[in-house]
Amino acid sequence: MKFAQLHPIQDVCILVTDVEASIRFYTQKLGFELKHRAPGFADFIGAGLTLALWERSHIESHTDVRVPVGSASAVLVAVRVDSPADIDVLYADLEKDGVTFVNPPADYPWNARCLYFRGPDGETWELYAWLDGGAPGRVAA
Repeated sequence: MKFAQLHPIQDVCILVTDVEASIRFYTQKLGFELKHRAPGFADFIGAGLTLALWERSHIESHTDVRVPVGSASAVLVAVRVDSPADIDVLYADLEKDGVTFVNPPADYPWNARCLYFRGPDGETWELYAWLDGGAPGRVAA
């Protein structure tokens, strides 16, 4: 078996510019619960996996991994919800909490109702639910 089939993704780490601003965003606007906090780093308990934040300057100084500012915009964190109606409920709830959206919820050609917003460093979030018929393009095993 290949690596990806044996080792499930346990967490997603977003490399951020300001870890304090990101902690406020993820706790106050999205409701994540802080699990660990260390200099330049935080992670959260979420449904299904751990979300971690690592400040760019911290990772650079400790590992020499260099991440240009703005490159987090290439990160998309996707969250599947049970039904298209849940997308609209989440939109209303998150909007009340001050989340700014790319667009209101919409149905897309890939047979999903989706909602998009960005975190403090430009990381993109997608909330989605499959429409009737489910995910298109399933590849036979």
